[in-house]
Amino acid sequence: MGVNDLLRSPLSVVNVGLRGFAEDLARQGIPVVHVDWAPPADGDPRLADLLSKLASVKRVEEANSEALRRIFEAEPVLVDVCPADKVIEGLEERVVLHAGPPIEWERMCGPMQGAVAGAAVLEGWAEDLGAAETLAASGNLTFHPNHHFDAVGPMTGLITPGMPVMVVENRSFGNRAYCTLNEGLGKVMRFGGNDDEVLERLRWLASTLAPALSAALRECGGVPLKGIVARGLSMGDEMHQRNVGCTGLFLRQMAPALARAVDDRETLATILDFIGGNDQFFLNIAMVMGKAIMDPVRAIEGSSIVTAMTRNGTDFGIRVSGTGDTWFTAPVEMPKGLYFPGFTEDDANPDMGDSTIVETVGLGGFAMAASPAVAGFVGAGTAAEALDYTRAMFEITAGRNPEWTLPSLDFSGVPTGIDIRKVVEAGIVPTINTGIAHRKPGVGQVGAGVVRAPLACFHQALAALAAELGVA
Repeated sequence: MGVNDLLRSPLSVVNVGLRGFAEDLARQGIPVVHVDWAPPADGDPRLADLLSKLASVKRVEEANSEALRRIFEAEPVLVDVCPADKVIEGLEERVVLHAGPPIEWERMCGPMQGAVAGAAVLEGWAEDLGAAETLAASGNLTFHPNHHFDAVGPMTGLITPGMPVMVVENRSFGNRAYCTLNEGLGKVMRFGGNDDEVLERLRWLASTLAPALSAALRECGGVPLKGIVARGLSMGDEMHQRNVGCTGLFLRQMAPALARAVDDRETLATILDFIGGNDQFFLNIAMVMGKAIMDPVRAIEGSSIVTAMTRNGTDFGIRVSGTGDTWFTAPVEMPKGLYFPGFTEDDANPDMGDSTIVETVGLGGFAMAASPAVAGFVGAGTAAEALDYTRAMFEITAGRNPEWTLPSLDFSGVPTGIDIRKVVEAGIVPTINTGIAHRKPGVGQVGAGVVRAPLACFHQALAALAAELGVA
């Protein structure tokens, strides 16, 4: 083909780099394919040098293979529901566990402070919310991240001694993890709710639902969770913002045991109605499952796999296997999504919660391809774009889970094992599906959306891992 023929031919453009050029061409009706690209390590020569040095360290790949083995061989089983202080070692009077990396009262966001105040009233540490806030500000409450106690919690993530927690045992490695029960939708403590309605519901969880679930789990010998998740993926769940299928599967498995464990018919009916009417009930189960899976991956020498991602409404934090329990933090970002009627992004609090543990095991935003309905709900776009979210996560992970597969991607396994080297090299950060809380205490959820992890956390972690391996 000659030059003149080429110039007379229809244009087909591949745009690399800035998306704006592709958008301008598309507005002119010119077919264009956009390719996201950025210089390796965001063009930072120091980080690029560290990536090059780490690529030559053979034990990193060996360590990551071991990390994936531990993830894939995990056998998480829900075994009990107990008061937190009975099973979480070190959770004493006036100790409050929260979502995210470490934070002090003064730096907590509005919904986190609101939840703390409500929890203090619930525990009987203060007579009312005003007294609870004074107590928290006085330094007479002790705050710790859930992750320091083998636990996780959604959004504000609070766990106090009297709250019931689910217990998941990873039978392959012998560790246990803990998470509160899902409160339901609307105004709830995980979104900063703290009024009488919220506290009464929490009291019912502790006095009625938790003992019934405990008795039922003992009766049936526990509930293995990996199979439920596998089926849920084929039913349109991604286990972060959509848990309809898994909640139904869990309820179907537990209903006979609950019927045998609960004598009073009205109480049984109320329990079944509560679980069945709460599409997000399985979220907390997925979270504690993720924690039980990832804890044995901690502290593998040389591994660049992320073992925890979490946020507290102020800071975003990650932990990496090869650097142990060190936190790498950066300011948390604002979600982008859809808001409930009457609310806008001006009402929103920056992202928070330990629920990002599900992304570390390949679910949530990493499994968006399984759940096109979620893509619309969280404002992420079309079903086709949902596939693109998952494809992007393949670029930053070490493997694919052979047991959790995605029908819409020819049954490829979910992208698993976030590798900080790949994140830094590609400049692609984890995509997270999330709820959106009102920035003021006491209001609750105002929407749902998608948020991205800040790249700065991964830059810090890469430098620390290089130093740990002696190549910095």
